[in-house]
Amino acid sequence: MTVSNLHRPIPRRKTAAKKRPLLLVLSLVGLLAFSCAAYLIFHRTGPPPQDSAASPSLSLAQWLRLPAPYSERQEVIPPGRTLAGILSAYSFGPADVHNLVEQSRSVFDLSSIKAGRQMRFYQNPEGGLEVIEYDINDTDFLRLRRSGGLFRAEVLKFPVEIRLAAVEGQIEDFLISSFERAGENGLLALDFAEIFAWDVDFYIDPQRGDRFRVLFEKKFKCGRPAGYGNILAAEFRNQGRRLEAFRFTYPDTGQTDYFDESGHSLRKEFLKSPLKFSRITSRFTSSRFNPVSKIYRAHYGVDYAAPVGTPVRATADGKVLAAGWNGGAGRLVTLQHKAGYETMYLHLSNFGEGIGAGAEVLSGQVIGYVGTSGDSTGPHLDYRILQHGKHINPLAGRFNPAHPLRPEFRAAFQHQTAEYRLAQDVQALPRQALARLAVLFDLKIPFLRL
Repeated sequence: MTVSNLHRPIPRRKTAAKKRPLLLVLSLVGLLAFSCAAYLIFHRTGPPPQDSAASPSLSLAQWLRLPAPYSERQEVIPPGRTLAGILSAYSFGPADVHNLVEQSRSVFDLSSIKAGRQMRFYQNPEGGLEVIEYDINDTDFLRLRRSGGLFRAEVLKFPVEIRLAAVEGQIEDFLISSFERAGENGLLALDFAEIFAWDVDFYIDPQRGDRFRVLFEKKFKCGRPAGYGNILAAEFRNQGRRLEAFRFTYPDTGQTDYFDESGHSLRKEFLKSPLKFSRITSRFTSSRFNPVSKIYRAHYGVDYAAPVGTPVRATADGKVLAAGWNGGAGRLVTLQHKAGYETMYLHLSNFGEGIGAGAEVLSGQVIGYVGTSGDSTGPHLDYRILQHGKHINPLAGRFNPAHPLRPEFRAAFQHQTAEYRLAQDVQALPRQALARLAVLFDLKIPFLRL
């Protein structure tokens, strides 16, 4: 065998090595294509729009079935602008405006239009105004359509499309900013926090590196994001523990709750905190230096620092025992709960609507607002729990969960849970494929982290 023959296999190995990245790229591209196809299969929308407002993928002129030459013009009403001033650009005189207001009065009072709302105008090729639309609020709009010599008025709903979406990410600092970095609005983070509020205090418990994953409904109005629907499934990995939640609605009663995969309700007797996001400045202790009296004494509550006016929530269902001024405690609300529990909320600036002795309250209901009344050196809430008259540590309490999933619906729940898991995985496939491509080509894309 010659020397050249000894070295013939070497080029083949190099060629094979060069092919590996190409094969990997092709595989990832195939995975991405499959992911997109699967996403379309699992893509879920709401009920089809009615005839009065057809598919949101069409322009407003197409919804109206106006001929192509009809032009559309949009205007956001500026402060101080009147209807007469707006319509003067379309050759409407005072009498025309008066007639338009009268023709629509039984449906909507056009004299009450508000600055900041959008109006849309549709003209025929000759410049005549055929259709006027005014956004009454985020869900309804007024449509005035010419019919003969008059305008026919009707109030319609914006066509809203519900799409299934998923997001996942890692806690870097705060929950809201972490959701925003993952591409979603902070409102979704608040809904997420509400689900786990019985197990997690989202100011003190989350740590850098914790991860979240959410499957949710996303609303689209005229093809543009318009808020969120229900969270269907959620996962939070917090300090080594894994919390999961799956939404389930009982078919017979219509009652909805969130359960873990074993069917245990995420709701407990008491919320982890009376404030959604706040900072603990003082904990439950038998000896604490009091900054007002300048002596050491017991502090049987937890102090949460928060701006004046921050809503304070009832941590459990109950009845108001007292709501009023109480010396050094300032404005105080005391609630009575089952099993001999009482909760106290001190130093409030004001009380929630309808909060008075004897009122029934629900867990999470706003009962007051953070203040600095009474013996207080700054805005905060002093929160306390008693059982049979004895103070207990709110941060160390172990409270019983609400009723678990009813046994007769366990099979339906497990089937739905499996669908949610599959939908989460399908939604995540395109992102995972793109992330692997980014790693392969050393692309720095912050939101594509494996």
